[in-house]
Order: sequence, then structure tokens, then C-alpha cells
Amino acid sequence: MTADQFYWLLARVTGLGSYAALAIALLTGIALRTAVLDWLGSNRAVRLLHEFTIVLWIPLAALHVMSLLLDTTARIGPVDVVVPFHSTYGTLAIGFGALSLDVLIAVTVTAYLKRRLRKDIWLWVHRLAYSAFALIFLHAVLSGTDFSDPAVSAITWGTAAAALTLGLARVLGGRLPA
Repeated sequence: MTADQFYWLLARVTGLGSYAALAIALLTGIALRTAVLDWLGSNRAVRLLHEFTIVLWIPLAALHVMSLLLDTTARIGPVDVVVPFHSTYGTLAIGFGALSLDVLIAVTVTAYLKRRLRKDIWLWVHRLAYSAFALIFLHAVLSGTDFSDPAVSAITWGTAAAALTLGLARVLGGRLPA
């Protein structure tokens, strides 16, 4: 196995892992304000899972980005990772990934600053997680090489469908008391 093959494989695994962690974080975040997933466990258990997966995506995304930077086949530079649609390689797919990373960093930072921010500002930024997940989904669909694998395809499309369904339940059902 060459170094580029290793980095390519590492990028795939960490990308899928990061996607899964973010999907669970989004779904449990929605579940905290709706009764849709009450059957999964107590509100405390769902909150712990939400907080754990928020923290989990960070090292997975960092490894994903680092392995792409080290992979000479991908031809992605440090600027391509943070400036959306700058990359000459897979411009649209990498652009969605860079944009989603920028948005997710803002959402994550504000999550840790929740008590120091005005509630309306925190809510506005935190709700960007919906759009960030949509961008990540587009990034995965456009750049992913594993969609021929039924398991990967089912997980990716299934989590997107679950996020859409729970998001609609949240919008239509409104907010439940904390």
C-alpha cells in the first residue's frame, strides 16, 4: 500500500465517520426539542449522546482534512479547505465540504459559548447546523467514491432522510418545553 492509497483510505473512513457523528448530533439535537425519539431513552441520555457526537466529529474531520492535504492525488491545499469553491480539483464537491466545515466550526464554537452569547444570536447560529448538514450531504454525494456500496449508500441516504423527517417534525410540531 502506497502512502497516497493510505491517505485516500484514511480520508474515506474519517469522512464517513465524521458524517455519521454529525448525523447523530443533528438527529439527537432535534430529538431534544421534540418527542419523536423519546423511545430511545431519557432526555439526559439523548443529551449526552448529542454532546458526545458533537465532540467526536472534530478529530474525525481533522483527520479527514489532514489526510486529504497529505494525499498528492487529491491536490487539495490548505486554502481549499477553508475557502469554499477555491479548489481546482472537484471544485463543487470540495467547495461544499469547505463551506460546511466553516459553518460547523461557527456552530461548534457558539455551542461552547452558549452561556456567554445572547440567546437569539446563539439560536440563529446553532440553527445553521441544518444547512451545514445539507452541505455535508452534498459534499459526500458529489465527492464520495463509496456510493456503489449498499451499506454506505443506505447510511448516507437514510440519515439524510431521517434528518429531513425530524426537521419537518420539529418545524411542524414546534418546540416542546425544555
